[in-house]
Amino acid sequence: MNIPTVRPSKSMGSWKTVTVALLALCSASVQAARACSPPAVAERRSMAPGLWGGDHVQMVVSRVGARLEYDCADGTIDQPIILDAKGRFTAKGSYTPERGGPRRNGRAVAAPAGYVGQVTAGTMTLILTLEKGKQQAGVFTLTRDHDSLLTKCR
Repeated sequence: MNIPTVRPSKSMGSWKTVTVALLALCSASVQAARACSPPAVAERRSMAPGLWGGDHVQMVVSRVGARLEYDCADGTIDQPIILDAKGRFTAKGSYTPERGGPRRNGRAVAAPAGYVGQVTAGTMTLILTLEKGKQQAGVFTLTRDHDSLLTKCR
C-alpha cells in the first residue's frame, strides 16, 4: 500500500502523529470496503452428501441435489445444495404426493417446489413451499445421519 507523503506543519504535530492518523484512515477504508462488498466465494460451500432424517421425512443429499421421502409423498432438490456463511440455502425441486389405496397406472404429477433451509451443526430446518399458490407444505427438523421411520400411505 502506498501511503502519501505529507509534510506536517506545526499545527499538525509530529511525523509519528501524521503516520498513525494515515494508517488508521487506510485501515478504516479497507474495513468499510470489506463490509460493503458481496460475500466471498469461500464463504459459500456445498452441503456434504449424506443422510438426514426427522419426523415424517428422510433426505439423501448428493453432490447434484437431494431425494426426499415423506410419509405420503416424495420430492427432489434438482440442484447442488449450496450453503452460505450462516448455513442457509434456497433450492428448486419437486414434490409428488402419494395416496393410499390401489395404484393407478402411471405416476402422480410432480409439482414444482421450493426448499429453504438452514443447517446448524448436525441439525437442519427445512421449509417446503409448493410454487403453485406459494403454499407452505411443511416445516421439518432433520438430523444428520438419522434414519427416520416413515409411515407410508400406500
